Amino acid sequence: MSHQRSGDRVQGLWSDLVRCDEPLEPARAARGNILGRIKFAAAPAAPALVGGAPRLTTHMASGNDVPAEEIWRTELPVRVGQDGSAVFAEDGEHLFYAARLEPQPVYRDRVREMYENALRFTWERGYTELVRMWNLIGGITSPNADGVEIYRDFCVGRSEAFAAWNERFPQLPAATGIGTLSPGVDLCFFATKPGRTVHLENPRQTPAYEYPSRYGPKSPSFARATFLEGQGAGSLFVSGTASILGEDTAHVDDVAWQTVETLRNIDVLVGSDNLSRYGVKGGGYGVRDLDQIKVYVRDREHVPVVRDICTLVFPAHSEIAYFNVDVCRADLLVEIEGVCR
Repeated sequence: MSHQRSGDRVQGLWSDLVRCDEPLEPARAARGNILGRIKFAAAPAAPALVGGAPRLTTHMASGNDVPAEEIWRTELPVRVGQDGSAVFAEDGEHLFYAARLEPQPVYRDRVREMYENALRFTWERGYTELVRMWNLIGGITSPNADGVEIYRDFCVGRSEAFAAWNERFPQLPAATGIGTLSPGVDLCFFATKPGRTVHLENPRQTPAYEYPSRYGPKSPSFARATFLEGQGAGSLFVSGTASILGEDTAHVDDVAWQTVETLRNIDVLVGSDNLSRYGVKGGGYGVRDLDQIKVYVRDREHVPVVRDICTLVFPAHSEIAYFNVDVCRADLLVEIEGVCR
């Protein structure tokens, strides 16, 4: 792949994942400009401009959990602002956008409206390629007022929005759909100027957008990963990944084997064989190359098991956070996401 724009180098996008009780060391904190912050806190809050940067605050910490924050940075100058109740920042190459939908009896129509507003805003500013999305959904496997699972309800609205904007955003990005500890939907994402993204699927898994109707009236709308070209080798954003083979949950009721299968899925997804299928040059990665890792575990008693397996796999220097929240299927016990650089 190649990317040219007026002879300028394409600038990078990177992040730090930190515990809120352990401030980032000064040298790292001073590097670059903040494009967006995602705080995993003990209570939700409306998206806001905090310290000159947009911040999404979602409820994922409880009890003795230490809140964490993901801080996204860029080398370019940043402009921030508000779009109604949403907040954003842009640097001419990347856009960060965050919005919150308060609890609804039924989510479909309001999710479609939120997504269409976000896509319209993004397109009008010339950021025509979606890179990475997070959909943080309270009560994700609980019923809505009509008795429909909230995630399935959500997926209908999201799918309808993408269908309406299909000609302008034909490629689905890497994404995570995961539970939170309070009702409502938190949405945030990155988009970029054209010519920089490649969206990948996993040969071990059916593309999520091709799931059969038994998983809901509308399939989930995301790719398994997105490669973003930048300086050097670029970045590979890995979607929330679970123990799914084909379209089916593997190792039901066995959290250890679900964790191992999830890691296998990531290893295949980011490997050189799969990247070469999509024309991504420069070799591949392995699961040990994953960083800025977020691990979502449905049942608190399973966290030590999952942590022990991840400790064996990921290097000691990896930035990793664990969250005790629901996953998007009732029989999925763990989900893992991250970034390879």
